[in-house]
Amino acid sequence: MLRKIFFTLISLSFVAILVYKPAAISEPGASATDAAREDLTRIEYPSEDAISWTPRFIRPQDTLESMFGNDWQYVARFNRVDRRHVYPGMTIKVPRDIEQLKNYCPLPAEYEPAKRHAKYILVSLTEQWLGAYEYGKLMFSMPAATGMDGHNTPTGLFQVDARDKNHASSLYKTEDQLEQYPMDNAIRFHIGPDNVSYWIHARDLPGKPASHGCIGVFDEAMQNRQYGIPAEPVLLESEKLYKWAVADLKQVYKEDDDPDDEDDNPGDEDDNTAVGDNNTAVGDGSVGAEAVETGEILYSAGGPELVEGGPIVEVVGENPHFKSPGFFSFLTRE
Repeated sequence: MLRKIFFTLISLSFVAILVYKPAAISEPGASATDAAREDLTRIEYPSEDAISWTPRFIRPQDTLESMFGNDWQYVARFNRVDRRHVYPGMTIKVPRDIEQLKNYCPLPAEYEPAKRHAKYILVSLTEQWLGAYEYGKLMFSMPAATGMDGHNTPTGLFQVDARDKNHASSLYKTEDQLEQYPMDNAIRFHIGPDNVSYWIHARDLPGKPASHGCIGVFDEAMQNRQYGIPAEPVLLESEKLYKWAVADLKQVYKEDDDPDDEDDNPGDEDDNTAVGDNNTAVGDGSVGAEAVETGEILYSAGGPELVEGGPIVEVVGENPHFKSPGFFSFLTRE
């Protein structure tokens, strides 16, 4: 009898863990709705076939810095994940030879379609990666988080037509409901037939497609301002891309009423902790009508600046595939 009661309690506890969805908090945590099941080794990127790696289970005392020292940035880029999203209970990919990562880039060093353009942005959904080209030559690249299945980033050829260094959502607030969600260093590349805008902007990177259509890139300064972590921002790719792509473009005029931004969720759909994927409603004055103070940044009231001669943006491929976990996969955890 006692044995039946024991097993019943264990079963009920297991079911409760699976179905309970915790409220959003500053620290990301495991989620039963995560397509990767907290295991980034299940995500398949074609470029990784040439790199030998092993799974690494993250323990409570582990951080990227403690595990890899000064090489932590290479491991973060390889996993398409930021430091805030490396937490106990998840599994990441660790190359057997870190030196292989120091020049890792899944995009071509030269890209023929870009040769006629002074600036050209190539985004691979399959690789979750973005490259900046000048006349066909790759100048720099970075990991990206694109639209999750069901909210896919549109593919095709587009052109940047607007910028907003301090863009913010007018519909969604931070978890404490005191501030608008930030979309720093925003670069608009497309407005759909349904009047939905798509941007490249600062975002949390959880290691997989996670947005509602926009393209997010590293920005630890935004995370530090929003969450207080990491204490010393290092990964500032959104600032680098913004400066290269649009900082020097000629402004046409200020756009007061911005179409709806595709990213209408302030965070990852699985854990509601990521930042930067948000809508801006037409005519909503919460951002456009008056400035919204958020910590050290005062978000400007004027809205996006329309620009001319922006870079071409090409989005190619489809979202990466997720492998099914092996029955004995738990035995490989270190």
